[in-house]
Amino acid sequence: MPIGSGTTLGRMATMRFGLFIPQGWRLDLAGIDPVAQWPTMKRLAQRADAGPWESIWVYDHFHTVPEPTDEATHEAWSLMSAFGAVTDRVRLGQMCTCMAYRNPMYLAKVAATTDIISGGRVEMGIGAGWYEHEWRAYGYGFPAAPERLRMLDEGVQIMREAWTAGKVTFSGRQYEIDGAICRPLPLQPGGIPLWIAGGGEKVTLKIAAKYASYTNFDGTLTGFTHKSALLRDHCSAVGTDFEAITRSSNYNVVIGASESEVEDRLRQLRERAVPRIGEARADTLADSLRGMPAFGTPEQVIENLLALKAAGMTYAITYFAEAAYDTSGIEMFEKEVIPALSD
Repeated sequence: MPIGSGTTLGRMATMRFGLFIPQGWRLDLAGIDPVAQWPTMKRLAQRADAGPWESIWVYDHFHTVPEPTDEATHEAWSLMSAFGAVTDRVRLGQMCTCMAYRNPMYLAKVAATTDIISGGRVEMGIGAGWYEHEWRAYGYGFPAAPERLRMLDEGVQIMREAWTAGKVTFSGRQYEIDGAICRPLPLQPGGIPLWIAGGGEKVTLKIAAKYASYTNFDGTLTGFTHKSALLRDHCSAVGTDFEAITRSSNYNVVIGASESEVEDRLRQLRERAVPRIGEARADTLADSLRGMPAFGTPEQVIENLLALKAAGMTYAITYFAEAAYDTSGIEMFEKEVIPALSD
């Protein structure tokens, strides 16, 4: 049984936490020599493995944000395999793999191999994709949203079949698979858990209702409550159990012992960004973090996350922009926030 597929009571008894490992996509390895980047990521992954984190995560992107630069962006599934080999306990996820960047049968094979390397610890975060610049730069074109969503729907079906039957023949509008073999199967019984990421109200949440063990969407209280209600409606329409789906959100953490310390950490984040993206974009980045659920003192963050937990958000995936340079924020979160939410 995949983690998170237990009873509602069991899920509500505790909040689980994942940690994004910096891989460069958000300019979070800038200034670190390329030779030192993998050791930095490895150190943080092993630190999480020894700590209170249930999982570690990376993004599936090729070009940096908020704009493409020459700074490093390490490839997600290469990192999945590497993390699987250098950790022992934490689950391994992507938030989220873009369906169209890899043929779904090939992706199923990659994920199955990574699951075996890791001893059965892979999560499949999957979505339709959105970053037009890298789509076009890598030669994928940029199909309209309905086509990208059909790719997601068909691709998920192909992966599920690959991980359970070990052989797939599929004829769809987007993909044709003819007797493709996926052996050995993933170690996890029933295949790798699927996280359907995104809050598209008419299609993405319907796909999640049909196939997901987990969802990942808007992490504000208002947004999360709204998307959850829509997911419940989709589950009723397709005949699946809403309560069996673990609902998660991503949180950019800016934490400090006092409000002045929080602002100082935000100032440092902005100063690291300015040389790469300029004053205006750095200001926009900093402003986007202020007032969010994981911005503030430990007490403020706990209060916000408790309200979200009461609304059904029981899996928080956290991002610390400074992690490659300074782990004091992670340490504060580990010592004060996680215990308060892990009953």
